[in-house]
Amino acid sequence: MKTKLTLRLDDELIREAKVQAKKRGKSVSQLVADYFVVLNAVKEKPREEKYGPITESLRGALRGASVDKEDYYSYLAEKHK
Repeated sequence: MKTKLTLRLDDELIREAKVQAKKRGKSVSQLVADYFVVLNAVKEKPREEKYGPITESLRGALRGASVDKEDYYSYLAEKHK
């Protein structure tokens, strides 16, 4: 069963929500519904987060890579030529 819900939001936030919805090919209502689905999934499956969300998203990005200080220094030297 679907029920209508009225939200009161700042005009700028509504404009941005419409832009984001259009980019994704969804309605604003669907974006809001998707958000609550994600919230519910997080609630059901608690995650230990030792770091902030951006840092957490980068975990494992360099797994298996062999990067040492010399590689970093070479990168900096090339960057600042």
